[in-house]
Amino acid sequence: MKRYACLLVLLLGSPVALAGGKVPYPDGYRHWTHVKSMVILPGHPLADPFEGIHHVYANAKALEGLRSGRYADGSVLVFDLLETMRGAHALTEGKRKLVGVMVRDARKYRDTGGWGFEGFAGDSHDKRLTHDGGRACFQCHQSQEARGYVFSQWRK
Repeated sequence: MKRYACLLVLLLGSPVALAGGKVPYPDGYRHWTHVKSMVILPGHPLADPFEGIHHVYANAKALEGLRSGRYADGSVLVFDLLETMRGAHALTEGKRKLVGVMVRDARKYRDTGGWGFEGFAGDSHDKRLTHDGGRACFQCHQSQEARGYVFSQWRK
């Protein structure tokens, strides 16, 4: 499970309430704006643990942040990672591996660049994968400081 610590290498509209300081599961995220998709294949430096098909979703505040480069509190980005099924000269989605979440709250998460990070295993809404307060995720995201710690970019 530790290998999932840096969940949001890509770096996610309804408001998401924070429960007890933990990043909540982003119910309804598949109805938000789809920002991008990507496939990581074996041999890619991030294949372990991120091999698969990724979809990134943004709530309304995060979408504005992607466009402007400034993320307001309440911005949420979701990284949906699915197994890759290969066959008949096509790649298709398999089972969900994890749902990664970034939630912007500059005060609450000031130690991790103003973002809270969490991962949820498979289709679980409560099996959390992040046990260090998001610090391992933030270590990866620090390389994107100039872009608000977000890897994904808005494509016009």
